[in-house]
Amino acid sequence: MPALIAPAELAAALASGPVPVLVDVQYNLAGPAGRELYAAAHLPGARFLDVERDLAGPPGPRGRHPLPDLAALAQTLRRLGIDDSSDIVVYDQGTGLGAARAWWLLSYVGLRAVRVLDGGLAAWKRAGLPVTTIVPSPAPEGSVTVQAGAVPLLDAQGAQRLAGTGLLLDARARERFEGRVEPIDPVAGHIPGARSAPLSEFTDSEGRLLDREALHAYFADQGVFEQAQVGAYCGSGITAAALALALKQIGVTAAVYVGSWSEWITDPDRPIATGPEGSTRG
Repeated sequence: MPALIAPAELAAALASGPVPVLVDVQYNLAGPAGRELYAAAHLPGARFLDVERDLAGPPGPRGRHPLPDLAALAQTLRRLGIDDSSDIVVYDQGTGLGAARAWWLLSYVGLRAVRVLDGGLAAWKRAGLPVTTIVPSPAPEGSVTVQAGAVPLLDAQGAQRLAGTGLLLDARARERFEGRVEPIDPVAGHIPGARSAPLSEFTDSEGRLLDREALHAYFADQGVFEQAQVGAYCGSGITAAALALALKQIGVTAAVYVGSWSEWITDPDRPIATGPEGSTRG
């Protein structure tokens, strides 16, 4: 199944059926909370999931957005009426970050029919399609089961190994990768051997992924087709999911380091590289 669905295609599915489960994951690193954005406008019938509370565990030594407790995740998904065979469409306000995290996590726990609304709520509105503030009635309890490992996952050791034997891509802004600035985490730099692939270089000004041809050209230049294994990381595992989604569009399955930089730096013995070529310390 394709990872993206266009607004017009989703509107047709909602009109003719079978109707997919709509999951709103509007998300901001700063600014209005996702739940506030959902309350202001969402797709009719969509139910909200909170990236911070539902799609991530509490911040700590495993990073700012570690994996959630999978038993709790299963209960949350059942509350949304999701079964193992459900067709699911996730979307955010248009940045793609919340939707990519939801797509990756649901894929990781074994759901096979998960798509991202291309361009999110913003593209839906631009197409003249309806939004609402009405919260739908509770769904009938779903029966989904979750099992970790349906797509590859990296821990810190695996990320370090892959940076040396394969290709580990860093989705953060280039200045953060190079260690010139770090606005969020207490330490600047990158995992030695990683390569910079900033989100801004494979998305457009509205946050949408570039078309497949442009993605193929960009990631070919990064060397993804020359490696048997490709990994993705970022600051806390959110933008890394967007990178994995972009790679999925060109047929590459990337292993995501969910802990990412925010976990990497919790161990002072882990080495840190700075600069475009990566001079290493530690």
